[in-house]
Amino acid sequence: MTDTDTRPDLVEDNAPRRSPWYTSLFLQLLIFIVAGIAVGWLFPEFGASLKPIADAFIKLIKMLIAPIIFCTVVIGIAHVGDLKSVGRIGVKALVYFEVVTTFALLFGLVIGNLVKPGAEFNIDAETLATGADAVAQKTGDGELPHTVEFLLNIIPTSAVSAFAENQLLQVLFFAVLFGLALAKFGEHGPPVVFELVEHLSALFFTIIGWIMRLAPLAAFGAMAYIIGQYGISSLGSYAKLIAACYLGAALFILVLGAIAWFLAGVNLWRFVDYIKDELFLALGTASTEVVLPRIMDKLMFAGCSRTTTGLVVPTGYSFNLDGATLYLSICVLFLAQALGVDLTPGEQITAVLVLMLTSKGMAGVPGSSFLALSATVAAIGHGAIPVAAVALLLGADRIMDSMRVSVNLLGNCVATMVVARWEGQLDADRMRRVLAGEPVQPLEEPVAEERAEARA
Repeated sequence: MTDTDTRPDLVEDNAPRRSPWYTSLFLQLLIFIVAGIAVGWLFPEFGASLKPIADAFIKLIKMLIAPIIFCTVVIGIAHVGDLKSVGRIGVKALVYFEVVTTFALLFGLVIGNLVKPGAEFNIDAETLATGADAVAQKTGDGELPHTVEFLLNIIPTSAVSAFAENQLLQVLFFAVLFGLALAKFGEHGPPVVFELVEHLSALFFTIIGWIMRLAPLAAFGAMAYIIGQYGISSLGSYAKLIAACYLGAALFILVLGAIAWFLAGVNLWRFVDYIKDELFLALGTASTEVVLPRIMDKLMFAGCSRTTTGLVVPTGYSFNLDGATLYLSICVLFLAQALGVDLTPGEQITAVLVLMLTSKGMAGVPGSSFLALSATVAAIGHGAIPVAAVALLLGADRIMDSMRVSVNLLGNCVATMVVARWEGQLDADRMRRVLAGEPVQPLEEPVAEERAEARA
């Protein structure tokens, strides 16, 4: 697969390709998102009915995420062929995730204490009697998995079920084993298997390229639904909370910029420009999953190895939710302040410790933020803050999606670059040239070439 097959905006044969301005995905997304906001505002009922457009696009992307992760990880590991290297990448990634997400939780507490987003609400706890029912309806009476259950669930019941149920961590687990098994054969292994996986990868990325042409329409439907369903008026009611969350996100992105520069030698602002299409699509559809294949592809093209990208990015979608953890810690203080409760430093630390566990099991769980907050409020054990108080966030939670997905996406990209640098699997010169817009050669397929040499 050549990288320009799925990236028409990048260079091919060492020469830039210039496309007409109106074919820019970024521009198309911008126009359709603005149009979606206008439709949702002026025709709220019609706007709210457009949700199926965005849902269909997200389902199309999710249809290919599992096989793309499988192919990418298998090819990368088969090329490295070293179990110790795979283990080091996994351990370093998990350590990085834990440190950064814990910092995000503490950072959110600082923002919440300084801005005090719930100070002006003055909610009477007795008026929240129906809050528990509202939260239960939002979450479908679900619950977050316990830590042991979450870890055991990484092992699939069968290889087929992992793909059928689109369980990314289970697919990743199986892909690692499959890749290591192929690598064990060395040059005596069946080359047809490697070539089959490579050809499948090329096919899947080609299909993703076709689906991405529908991205502006999906962003239009998503924004029309959000504004039509929840209304712009909700922005006023939760203005201070929204401001606190987006302020926290902006400052945290500055932190990510510092991490990228000092630990990976990468200019994050140039990287943001490089992935602006994917970032804008994630903002418009309020989903990071829709851009997972393209983000992995762009990271590899910019110099991160297949192995590191294939292992770190999918794992980060469950373990490195920087934006979600930042939002949750701010919301804990918002609920306390709205009810006139002054949480002690000890109670705030308890909230952080609980969120360190509950935030790891959020991916793929409906209404996970409400479940995590409910568990945290219950763990704090403060009688003046009923669990039903979480219902106060129902009117603002959907508006926070853009904040969460932007920080989550950038956080996982930075994590990939940092771990790749630690492992010596980051081509710094290629990264610099790609981010500067300089011509670069398309990526080679090392596995296929090495297998051909072995046969010769």
